[in-house]
Amino acid sequence: MGSVAASVLSADLAHLADQIKLVEPYAEAIHIDVMDAHFVPPLTIGPVVVESLRPVTGLTLHCHLMVEHPESLLDDFASAGADMVSVHVEAVEEPADVLAKARDKGMRAGLAVAPDTPIERVLPRLEELDNVIVMSVRPGWAGQSFRPEVLPKIERVRSEVDRLGLSVGVEVDGGINVETGRRCVDAGATVLAAASSIYRAPDPVDAIRALAAVARGEGVV
Repeated sequence: MGSVAASVLSADLAHLADQIKLVEPYAEAIHIDVMDAHFVPPLTIGPVVVESLRPVTGLTLHCHLMVEHPESLLDDFASAGADMVSVHVEAVEEPADVLAKARDKGMRAGLAVAPDTPIERVLPRLEELDNVIVMSVRPGWAGQSFRPEVLPKIERVRSEVDRLGLSVGVEVDGGINVETGRRCVDAGATVLAAASSIYRAPDPVDAIRALAAVARGEGVV
């Protein structure tokens, strides 16, 4: 059954604990976009914020590391209480080493792939992963439009995960709302990461409730 990861990239950071409580009944994870102003231009949040959130929620804290040299941050995120980290395949020379280090620190580990990167960069690694993030927008900014050309990439990952009999999560991140989320679920996605469609909606609770229903393969409630 699919689920929603609520991305705090579009949340009100002045009231972040309250923003997380809003979505807790319908989210399985809190998606935390970590950006370093090098791998992507924006600069966002880091381990200190994760540490502050850990006592606030029992949901999975999934840190999406859009950073150069992600291996240098794994100790800090593990100590802060992150449950899972995903690093970009474009940012690491040898993914196996970074994934192994994350697991050694007690975290689940995944790979993320940008829209213009061939999915073949990830497929050979599936047996090493807990999660794959297929980016459906350019990494770095919330509020971008979904790029439908990534749908075949989702299908490829889903097909290979099923062929190998793995339980790897297939997550889609970028431009996700009820309409695009349904297309991703139909293509084989199991996790829908959403930021602006939740936190910039008139009613974030209604928005995530509807998206969670889509993730589960149900009609919109």
